[in-house]
Amino acid sequence: MANPSLYDRFLECLKTHTNPSNQSSVSDIVFAQSNVSYPTVLENYIRNARFNTSSTPKPSLIITPPHEAHVQSTVICAKSVIPIQIKIWSGGHDYDGISYVFNHQPFIVLDLFNLRNITVDVQKNLVVVQASATLGELYYKIWNNGKTHSFPAGVGPTVGVGGHVSSGGYGIMLQRYGLSVDNVIDARIGDVNGRILDKESMGEDLFWAIKGGGGGSFGVILSYTVKLVEVPEVALHEAVDVASELDDGKRFQNGESFGGDVVSRRFRRARDAIGETASSARAKEGELYETTWVESVLWWANYPLGTKPETLLDRNLNSTDFLKRKSDYVQNPIPRSGLEGLWKKMIEFGENMVSFQSLRWENGRDSIRCDAVSSSGGESVQDSVLRDMARARNFDENSYEEGEVYGLKYFNDNFERLVKVKTEVDSENFFRNEQSIPVLPRK
Repeated sequence: MANPSLYDRFLECLKTHTNPSNQSSVSDIVFAQSNVSYPTVLENYIRNARFNTSSTPKPSLIITPPHEAHVQSTVICAKSVIPIQIKIWSGGHDYDGISYVFNHQPFIVLDLFNLRNITVDVQKNLVVVQASATLGELYYKIWNNGKTHSFPAGVGPTVGVGGHVSSGGYGIMLQRYGLSVDNVIDARIGDVNGRILDKESMGEDLFWAIKGGGGGSFGVILSYTVKLVEVPEVALHEAVDVASELDDGKRFQNGESFGGDVVSRRFRRARDAIGETASSARAKEGELYETTWVESVLWWANYPLGTKPETLLDRNLNSTDFLKRKSDYVQNPIPRSGLEGLWKKMIEFGENMVSFQSLRWENGRDSIRCDAVSSSGGESVQDSVLRDMARARNFDENSYEEGEVYGLKYFNDNFERLVKVKTEVDSENFFRNEQSIPVLPRK
């Protein structure tokens, strides 16, 4: 008799460990590579075409739980019964594919796209939002329940709430309301033992860790309970033309034209502020726009003014490109000489800048950027994050040494505390990826 396939074994395990009331749907949520729907399920939320090629390692199974109970049974089966490595996928905006690609051994993907319910209580100023809801869905649902409420988070409407909030979350309301995690008051997480924990049962240390310590390290984030914040019913988009008063080194190129508007965008609480603002900024007719708050959210996401709010409910990107992105966070002001050097290179390369290979550090745009930014107190991408993350891709169950290299740069003094929490809640490092928090070395 032939050995049962991984699909058959996992399906049987899910049925065994799932509450009888949820067993009827188990066969509909497990997708093997032979399933005709497998390519569609896999490709729905891949945001980087680099990780959707014929040579990209594919998950042996994709599990799409419609209920928290299925998350519990999936974790139990993957850790203790089968066992097999698991990847956790909510929104797909990890541009290095760490939530759905694994290079070292067979793996499965726990795809949470069905867990995206949002419950808004304007009277209590609270929202319970499941991990795979997008920021766009969250913003729309809040706006649909109260025109003067929102939640401080990012500008990308297709970003998943689970990954965004678990990594800290920042956006245009940062200065007033702080990070997304500053407004989280409770959470639900599936732990390595298949238990579902809230703030009280998980304890303060784990609750702290899942508010900025990154997704996929401590368990399966199921939902967050967050506080609503107040926003004006009317948002004023203010375009201020000061470019004519700046020297060439402080201008920004716009297409083929030189110069252009330096744009300032602000919320205004009252309509009567328009006159004063327009006067002080010498604004021209047509440069001031009144919109609803939710329309301003769309504008920040690069949609034209007047776009219907329902657009925020679209979970799919218009296109998926081959891309590699990097960041360099400036800690000290960039000197004028650095800005001028960068500006000259931008003019020199013009439209051909996009043809540059992103990892060619030794010349061209990147070397100018690193000289001007990183040497001025930035967290240098060239010297740390990308190289160290590449090293970390060779991680194993005892990945502390690799994790320490990038972890200290990402989390600074918080790294050691995160490692201690990780070791306490997942000592065998079951929940792991190339960028996750490692456990302490075994003695």
